[in-house]
Amino acid sequence: MTSNNAVPRHIAIVMDGNRRWARDRHLPVIAGHRQGVETIRRTVRAARDRGVEYITLYSFSTENWKRDPDEVGGLMRLLEETIRRETPTLAKDGVRLRIIGRLQELSDGVRRAMDEAAHATDTGKNGTMTIAFNYGGRAEIVDAVKRLVSEGVPADRVDEQAIATRLYAPEHPDPDLLIRTGGELRVSNFLLWEVAYAEMWATDVLWPDFAVEHLDAALASYARRDRRYGR
Repeated sequence: MTSNNAVPRHIAIVMDGNRRWARDRHLPVIAGHRQGVETIRRTVRAARDRGVEYITLYSFSTENWKRDPDEVGGLMRLLEETIRRETPTLAKDGVRLRIIGRLQELSDGVRRAMDEAAHATDTGKNGTMTIAFNYGGRAEIVDAVKRLVSEGVPADRVDEQAIATRLYAPEHPDPDLLIRTGGELRVSNFLLWEVAYAEMWATDVLWPDFAVEHLDAALASYARRDRRYGR
């Protein structure tokens, strides 16, 4: 059986394995994250060339603050540096950049870079790349419920649509395909609401080594599936 649509409209990726990649090479952890940025660049380009409209990347979770402070600080600097460097290319390519998560908890410099990038790419018509940063799936649902309460929505008007429209990126379609690298088989608190009926594909390949051939294998696996959505 095959999918109703051979190409997923929206792919979500848990980019796991940057730290292990660096340690296997006796490099600083941040070197793995930097190599992971290169993988993002080629993966987003390849996905767009294959007809994928949305790609959402799990970059930093609400739990990652517990990591070594030097690693966290390095990640924050790398994020700001990467956003500022890549924004002109994204704008030229017509790719819209979105960043989701509890962004109010980030530094002024990082938030300013995010805001400027979002503004510079807002008119993009050739796909959307979303970075989930300081993101947690449970936190997203909690924040949506808080919005419902603050807006005074009565209990009898709370349904799936009411919650969905108050998530971080309500304009995005739900992911069709969830890819996880690094050999783990768990969702890890990523897009818990949105991936309810996503197809899943996992690989032992660490994220920095994830190549276009791996993306093609995931897409081929997806195309062979029959999506029944519980029916």
